Amino acid sequence: MRIVIAGGHGQIALRLERLLAGRGDEVAGIIRRPEQAGDLLAAGAEPVVCDLETATVADLARHLEGADAAVFAAGAGPGSGIERKESVDRAAAALFADAAEAAGVRRFIVVSSMGADKEPPEGTDPVFAAYLRAKGAADADVRARSGLDWTILRPGRLTDDPGTGNVRLAESTGRSEIPRDDVAAVLAALLTEPATAGRTLELVGGDTPVEDAVRAAAG
Repeated sequence: MRIVIAGGHGQIALRLERLLAGRGDEVAGIIRRPEQAGDLLAAGAEPVVCDLETATVADLARHLEGADAAVFAAGAGPGSGIERKESVDRAAAALFADAAEAAGVRRFIVVSSMGADKEPPEGTDPVFAAYLRAKGAADADVRARSGLDWTILRPGRLTDDPGTGNVRLAESTGRSEIPRDDVAAVLAALLTEPATAGRTLELVGGDTPVEDAVRAAAG
């Protein structure tokens, strides 16, 4: 498979790139800055420099041509303000979906956030509230598209603990933690399970092996 990952220098994306390259897939990661290329090369991925905040649909579609799947794993990141939650977490996700449709790439996976479908509780930090709203709007945009076989993955609180290989994956899991390693493993498994298309799934640590959890979610 050829897979293009938006946000290719992110912590989950780099883990996913290593997994996919290790199993023999052809992987490209979209990055903002040329100096990020070395990390992608070390992960076994092809670096593609393209700023998702300034690119056009045509710009991105060129990079997606010939791909079998696309993964949106980009985010404005910690320390960014409300404006970039809108320009990256919402607008860039919609742009990437537009480009995938233009390039004829049907399989499309989004890394979202738990709680993105609800209005943030009163008293939520304004920047985090903007992040959740942006993710929710991006998810709604993707769900409305008939030209994509989409899956939306909503992990719980991310940690850098070593992955366990065991997870809980369902439409509703309850809140808990999940190592980034295990998020990447689930994304890799979702890419080869087309029956999960049209599903929005929450992900936390659990006791079910990743492949079994993805297979059950597909059923």
